[in-house]
Amino acid sequence: MVVTMRPSHRFYLIIPSLLMMFPGFHPAADPVETDPRFQQVQSNRTPGPVMDRETILAGLESHDRALYIKAGWIRDPYITLGPDNLYYLTGTQSVKGDPREAEDPYNLGLGVHSIVGNHVRVWRSKDLVDWEELDTPFLLDRDSWHADPGHRVWAPEVHWLGDRWALVHCPGPTANFSLSPGNQIQGPWSHPMGERLGRKHDPSLYKDGDTWWMLWANTMVAPLSEDLTRFTAEPVRIDPAGSRPGPDGKPINRIGHEGATMMKVGGKYIHLGTAWSTDISRKGSYNLYYCVADQIDGPYGPRKFAGRFLGHGTPFQDRQGRWWCTAFFNANRPPVELEGIQSRDLSEDAQTINEQGVTIVPLDVRVMTNGEIHIRAKDPAYANPGPDEAQQTFRQ
Repeated sequence: MVVTMRPSHRFYLIIPSLLMMFPGFHPAADPVETDPRFQQVQSNRTPGPVMDRETILAGLESHDRALYIKAGWIRDPYITLGPDNLYYLTGTQSVKGDPREAEDPYNLGLGVHSIVGNHVRVWRSKDLVDWEELDTPFLLDRDSWHADPGHRVWAPEVHWLGDRWALVHCPGPTANFSLSPGNQIQGPWSHPMGERLGRKHDPSLYKDGDTWWMLWANTMVAPLSEDLTRFTAEPVRIDPAGSRPGPDGKPINRIGHEGATMMKVGGKYIHLGTAWSTDISRKGSYNLYYCVADQIDGPYGPRKFAGRFLGHGTPFQDRQGRWWCTAFFNANRPPVELEGIQSRDLSEDAQTINEQGVTIVPLDVRVMTNGEIHIRAKDPAYANPGPDEAQQTFRQ
């Protein structure tokens, strides 16, 4: 038996042969994190319990406040409504049973202490309250097309194609675009693009008419062939119109740096992307922004604010067609107090109000009388940029 001290300064016992199950576990020594962006503030805090069933159901009905619906270590949560009318959830997660999830609940998922695993884990629910975990549908060593599949799965998404599921994930060098054989999220998986997929950071899919498009980075888009084996046009970069001054004084044209998705409202294409409020990595709040176009490949209008603490959240519609956005813990310290958050400057460090697990936040999505598209979080804690927001026009 090996006794190992974790960052929470607790001890536990684990059989050495099991250590290999958990990517990033270092039984011999606790390595020192040298990247200043990934300095985790240690705490004995335990994540709070999810809201009770009655509270969640009432909030789903009123569609006016954030709901903490699921506990457990996760980043980049993605929810979609499947063909069986059930909600499916996936995201960046640890390997099932990894003891570090309990010992280090506010693990960053980044740097040498990351607990991000090599599995895609999927959950389903009929009501967004009770969640059932499926058998692990995708494992890098078993299901990736890469000869060297890597050791971590980041930002997986599952998309219903009409007769089967598509699964995408990163990191870029070992990204996969995989298809299930039928209507269940399970293998054996096929890989229609193979090496033609190339390096893809945060890949996502969007269907426009009869054509599927892939988005990646922040942000490239390209249409896929009918058989999904190739791109039918050169990738196009889509950026919001105009620019904002960066921390170094140079203009920034991109919407953000990761977590790009697409939605359509009132015949308009909505390009969503993620950035830190300060435009400095892991400083401030992790936010969601958007821009609008008449065509999927642009040109797009100016960058607009969708929600604070909603970075790499994925908008989805419930059975009533109402829009929600997922939210999650992404910070270097445990969640900050909610009281007074609208006026609190968070630029000192990566900070959030989101508890570890999955929160969903209602979105106000509508076409204005002048034809413009309005998207904004409804919950007051998420609805407005904070004083640490770099783009001054949002705070005028």
